[in-house]
Amino acid sequence: MNLFILIPGTLLIIALSWFLSVKHGGYHGIARFFSFESILILALLNCKIWFREPFSFKQIISWALLLLSIYFAAAGFILLKKIGKPDANFENTSVLVKVGLYKYIRHPLYLSLLLVGTGVMMKNPDLMQLLFGATNLIAIWLTATIEEKEMIARFGDEYRQYMKETKMFIPYII
Repeated sequence: MNLFILIPGTLLIIALSWFLSVKHGGYHGIARFFSFESILILALLNCKIWFREPFSFKQIISWALLLLSIYFAAAGFILLKKIGKPDANFENTSVLVKVGLYKYIRHPLYLSLLLVGTGVMMKNPDLMQLLFGATNLIAIWLTATIEEKEMIARFGDEYRQYMKETKMFIPYII
């Protein structure tokens, strides 16, 4: 693994976690750090085989998941910015967003991270990849769980009702 990318990448993830979340009382940023870190490690483990056997089943699944993650990230960010009326930090919305993707799932941005991690893992799904993929899954679930407590503190009963009307990650399922 390339330490010249891992070390600065890790430091960047720590800085972003601090400045975007933890500094503002968003302790979900601590759990989310482990998601970003596992994705970074998965990418570094797979960088040499990223385009190998481009039409194999695992590569097609990988690219489909990676492309789908772009949709969820872009749509989630746009809705938060447009509807959520955030302050300087996009995470600090003043309006609970319940339209678009957020009408069906509470965490499209975290779903995007789950899809990225799984997509990168599928490049070469061996035991090491599966361990970091599982780390990403657990980190995303913990992040969402912690953030939901923060949202209840911010939006109260409105968020509790929203939780009853939507699923965490997959509409009508989870």
